[in-house]
Amino acid sequence: MPEIGNATPLSRQTPVDSTMDKALFGKYELGKLLGCGAFAKVYHARDIATGQSVAIKVINKSKIMGSALMSNVKREISIMRRLRHPNIVKLYEVLATKTKIYFVMEFVKCGELFAKVAKGRLTEDLSRKYFQQLISAVGYCHARGVFHRDLKPENLLLDENGDLKVSDFGLSAVSGQVHQDGLLHTLCGTPAYVAPEILRKKGYDGAKVDVWSCGIILFVLTAGYLPFNDPNLMGMYKKIYKGDFRCPKWMSPDLKRFLHRLLDVNADKRLTIDQITRHSWFKKDLQEISFYEEEPMMKAAIGEKNSPFLLSAFDLISFSSGLNLCGLFEDDTERSQRFVSAVSPERIIEKVEDLVKVENGIELRKKEEWGVEIAGVNGNLAISLEICRLSEDLVVVEVRQKGGGSSSCQYNEEWKNKIERELMISVAGV
Repeated sequence: MPEIGNATPLSRQTPVDSTMDKALFGKYELGKLLGCGAFAKVYHARDIATGQSVAIKVINKSKIMGSALMSNVKREISIMRRLRHPNIVKLYEVLATKTKIYFVMEFVKCGELFAKVAKGRLTEDLSRKYFQQLISAVGYCHARGVFHRDLKPENLLLDENGDLKVSDFGLSAVSGQVHQDGLLHTLCGTPAYVAPEILRKKGYDGAKVDVWSCGIILFVLTAGYLPFNDPNLMGMYKKIYKGDFRCPKWMSPDLKRFLHRLLDVNADKRLTIDQITRHSWFKKDLQEISFYEEEPMMKAAIGEKNSPFLLSAFDLISFSSGLNLCGLFEDDTERSQRFVSAVSPERIIEKVEDLVKVENGIELRKKEEWGVEIAGVNGNLAISLEICRLSEDLVVVEVRQKGGGSSSCQYNEEWKNKIERELMISVAGV
């Protein structure tokens, strides 16, 4: 199965794709092309407002529409938006045009862990540090019903502080995909890291196959090579199926025993995440990893007395423009986007009025409370905007666009794009 966004590293001198506007959506200045895959390219970019570096994965819709890849991309967005952990690459927002989808993600400066291992095996202490961070991230995912299913050094990145970040959730599964037998059945993953129960094709536990992959990673970090390796793919699968591997002599006895429990071909006897965290080898020099469930802004809105309705942090995140899946994959005549914003309703309405004043043939109609409609000269509705106050500091803004051409709405396409772009920038950012 193709890997979502598994980018092949390219030279830092590779220029930006000339077909792309460097000021993407008026928010991001695109930089170097970092890598590319079968249907996606990854760019370094800068947030114009804050100067923050980000990575933007650009997916060509034409290469995924009507295929299983489309559901994979949707699932990747759905999964990444619920994960907030210091050892997982953050998804900031998702943007879209008629032809492309843009993942705006945390930029992890120092690249793949694989590149570090390729230079030679790591010390046991450094390997332990990375493994501790990996298990913290994987355990966090499992507690939220997410199974990565493609853990390998190429999908583990290092930041400028030398901390590990798990990336690429394109092959991940969620608990809702489990069959009636309580198992997953999709065959996926990278051959050298695949668990033996996947090869049996009788179903597997997503958490247990992730633990197996973590065991392979730990072996690679400390040994400098794969535990199950063979020039013939079927030969390698036979070794995996039998659990046929040997630890090098420089490994400590505790690590050797630990690895054999991680790479137990009997999934029922394999260590669980909880057992891993209590193991003596794992606990040595362990630094507690603190993480947050919600963004501070999201926490502020929970339980506010003046909030008209109760929203969980996940609901608020889902309202974000970049994380609303509606309209990303369809080309409907009516589209809507939602934002959580710290901009006051009064200021948002003022911004809309300012934009409309400079345009000819555009009518602004105010609605009850906080809402406006922007229409063409013939009365056809172009854009509707409604604002709902969540708390003293936060509002939800819903922007609806109706009609896609001159036959249904008499407004200039260039003006429509300008209004949409300026309005989104004004109310989306906090």
